[in-house]
Amino acid sequence: MSKRIAMSIAAALGAIGLVAPAAYADGGAGDTEILGVTVNHGSSVIIGTTYPKSFDVEIDAYDDSGLLSADTTLDGPGAGYASDETICETDYSCTHSFTFDPHVDLDNGQAGTWYVGSWVDAIDDDYCWDERIDSFRLKRASTLTTNASPEPVQKGRTLTVTGTLKRASWDDYKYHGYTSQPVKLQFRKKGSSTYTTIKTVKTNSTGALKTTVTASADGYWRWSFAGTTTTSAKTSESDFVDVR
Repeated sequence: MSKRIAMSIAAALGAIGLVAPAAYADGGAGDTEILGVTVNHGSSVIIGTTYPKSFDVEIDAYDDSGLLSADTTLDGPGAGYASDETICETDYSCTHSFTFDPHVDLDNGQAGTWYVGSWVDAIDDDYCWDERIDSFRLKRASTLTTNASPEPVQKGRTLTVTGTLKRASWDDYKYHGYTSQPVKLQFRKKGSSTYTTIKTVKTNSTGALKTTVTASADGYWRWSFAGTTTTSAKTSESDFVDVR
């Protein structure tokens, strides 16, 4: 396997006879304490098929002498693994910058829940480590389209609303239909600022959506997908229909 995230660190550790960080237990010496972690400002990390994604991992910790450095690991499914060591920028926090490239670091099996672990050193040589401080979601990006027809349509006639839900593949760097997923059809009447869910439709074997409704008023139609543990949420652009 050539993916850097999965193998490079583990291979280096094996070469010098060390075990991966996931094998050690929580512990430390002195009054150093890891308080928490924030990944990507609290949002899921979403990656498409083309561009690398950079995101911060901020470790919050305490020691009466102040913090010196942190060695932080990200451990995910499918042998996903990354590590970074940084000097702490304040007495209470240490921020790492990670970059995941879908063409180098990832495959589809690595989408899902990742865990953050860290070893924090204090200025007075106290230290603390926590194998699983918290978790975050690494997700494949999604796309969603909407088309309502005919346009315009007579009031009381049938309106057909279609669309397609796709998600990024980190294996072949293309977007493919996301099958058997529930997607909400939503409508916003002209002059209103609020969308109402009309019905929920599941995507077919190619990720396509299709349903019919009765045209009753001018307004905007769209599809909305809530996302999954491995795939990002997405709301399509709206399609305005003139009802006459």
